[in-house]
Amino acid sequence: MDEEKKAESDIERDIGERLYSQPLLIKRLSTTSQIALVGANVCPVDSLDYEIAENELFKQDWWSTRKVASFQYVLLKWAFALFIGLGTGLVGIFNNIAVENIAGFKLLLTTELMQEHKYYKAFAAYAGCNIGLAAAAAALCAFIAPAAAGSGIPEVKAYLNGVDAHSILAPSTLFVKIFGSILGVSAGFVVGKEGPMVHAGACIASLIGQGGSCKYHLTWRWLRIFKNDRDRRDLITCGAAAGVAAAFRAPVGGVLFALEEAASWWRSALLWRTFFTTAVVAIVLRAFIQLCSTGICGLFGEGGLIMYDFSAAKVTYSAPDILAVILLGVIGGIFGSLYNYLVDKVLRTYSIINQRGAAVKILLVMTISLATSICSYGLPWLATCIPCPTDVSTSCPNTDLSGNYKSFHCPSGHYNDLASLFLNTNDDAIRNLLSTNTAKEFHISSLLIFFGAAYCLGIITYGIAIPSGLFIPVILAGACYGRLVGRLFAPISKLDVGLFALLGAASFLGGTMRMTVSLCVILLELTNDLLMLPLVMLVLLISKTTGDIFNKGVYDQIVKLKGLPYMEAHAEPYMKHLVARDVVSGPLITFSGVEKVENILHALRTTGHNGFPVIDEPPFSDAPELCGLVLRSHLLVLLKEKNFSKDRVLAGDETLRRCAAFDFSNGGSGKGIEVEDLEIEEEDMDMYVDLHPITNASPYTVVETMSLAKAAVLFRQLGLRHLCVVPKSQGRPPIVGILTRHDFMPEHILGLYPHIRLRK
Repeated sequence: MDEEKKAESDIERDIGERLYSQPLLIKRLSTTSQIALVGANVCPVDSLDYEIAENELFKQDWWSTRKVASFQYVLLKWAFALFIGLGTGLVGIFNNIAVENIAGFKLLLTTELMQEHKYYKAFAAYAGCNIGLAAAAAALCAFIAPAAAGSGIPEVKAYLNGVDAHSILAPSTLFVKIFGSILGVSAGFVVGKEGPMVHAGACIASLIGQGGSCKYHLTWRWLRIFKNDRDRRDLITCGAAAGVAAAFRAPVGGVLFALEEAASWWRSALLWRTFFTTAVVAIVLRAFIQLCSTGICGLFGEGGLIMYDFSAAKVTYSAPDILAVILLGVIGGIFGSLYNYLVDKVLRTYSIINQRGAAVKILLVMTISLATSICSYGLPWLATCIPCPTDVSTSCPNTDLSGNYKSFHCPSGHYNDLASLFLNTNDDAIRNLLSTNTAKEFHISSLLIFFGAAYCLGIITYGIAIPSGLFIPVILAGACYGRLVGRLFAPISKLDVGLFALLGAASFLGGTMRMTVSLCVILLELTNDLLMLPLVMLVLLISKTTGDIFNKGVYDQIVKLKGLPYMEAHAEPYMKHLVARDVVSGPLITFSGVEKVENILHALRTTGHNGFPVIDEPPFSDAPELCGLVLRSHLLVLLKEKNFSKDRVLAGDETLRRCAAFDFSNGGSGKGIEVEDLEIEEEDMDMYVDLHPITNASPYTVVETMSLAKAAVLFRQLGLRHLCVVPKSQGRPPIVGILTRHDFMPEHILGLYPHIRLRK
């Protein structure tokens, strides 16, 4: 009896752990992995076709392709990489110029009213501008493109893993991502434009890759050669890398970000094109920064894009400094894992609130904006006025747009250190925290207050219906406690407190995002200081290792929470105890090589399957055998062409004459023919259609006794959408079932076998 009670309690505890660890959508709406939270809305998700369908049409097209056409194809790939780099670079410049000028106008207005001692009017103007900008950003997301809310990196990461969702890369999403990010960052939220820039770069790449937009009648037929998921995946990888390069002015860091975090498949040819794309972005940024240095860009000037100069600081370190770096790494790992945990909880709460409609989304954004404005304007009143140092090259107190020494309400010759952090753009606040040779510019109490505010505001801001990135909030909080540790270690340390702030930012980034190589290179490109390389590497490794003890990286957590069916690079341990046939879903719907139109139409109308096995039977073969796999999209095109015959005979030659491989190309995300678009007459129902020309005659297959772990690794590494399971013995039907992405998801497997225990 005791053993039975113990077993029951173990099962109850395991079920509780599963409920907690399940994606939010699985808990609330569905037991499948076919819907997900994209941006701020729930929508169906689908898989992408990265496999080449080697049917007769493809072979005919391949053999007829001339060397000139192959050269044009390669040349177009490089041309597209150039266009993606140009487009993303221009968007990055536009974003920065717009943010600096909009936020600059708001801050200058507030400063002028403060100097006239109109403190209440200054707050009203500051909060009013923030709330107005925030409401505009929220309205764009709520009414035009809900998929644009949030960072966008989890959605891009899922897309490159093979997950497609409605409007994830649509032109409307790109529009809202650009202008919503400008409005949100200008509104003073503790958010960054780096995540949205990655999403915007991916949208630009998708738009170019599919030859425009069919929905808005902006398409070029001569670009249809790229209308397939395989080429589009490579272009979107280039776009994601270009987004990071445009956000941080870090071309090599952008390439490594795409390799380490975004892409699920990589090869050397893609590395070259991605590197070329980010190099184009760097050239565009450099050209416009030189242009803006003349003053024609308004308040943008030379420092609108993040760039920190540590050339004045002497980088020498000893044993106490190494101990301080280790401490920073541990702190970053702990704070980062706690940050991820709290972001997860807040996202779950906001998701429930956002389901109540557009008005509630906008109201939530305005509430968070008001709270942020109260903190930014109210907390500097807690700080005491500090006399201006005599050995600084910049003006003190500073009454301009940005600077290290904001006067706020202080008398002449004094400055307010908290106002220097709060009443600035986020980029300028980071620049102030990373400033060198300013050891005692900020009080320890001020650093503690700002750290608490940036940490909490960053958590509660992420998840509202505006485009928002996580990089800047994390860098802000990390640089703050890094500078604090530098102040504490000042008596025994040789490092400047500005360098400690950089190491703190690196530790918090490693603790939240769990990236190492790409973050290290991005930070080095930002600071242009290779002498800091060993310390940055050390702090990133320690913070990532510490954070991994508690939970996953923030983007991995968000992907899971949103319900996106992401395929991990490794198989779960419990998959080793199952075989392929154990998780195959039914019922299996198959077609004959020459099938009746009525049967095909019925299957398309009554199921949502995207792949159907084609089985040849006598008289077309000696015994039932698997001919291949036919895709739903190809069936719809074939039925629309109405190449039917009255008799059950092979008519593939006629199909090959009337159709080309391009007719079956994928129009892009969310595009294509639907069953409702077909105009099938009643007399067509009893006619036959030959499926052989469009059937992939060499689909990937596994034997039914293959372990599920091995099948999962094969499925992920090859980028498959369908994996056919065939019987081990003779004398049975030629196919047992089809494995899809859904069949490898934990919620599906653990639903079938609840006795399997999750790995803790």
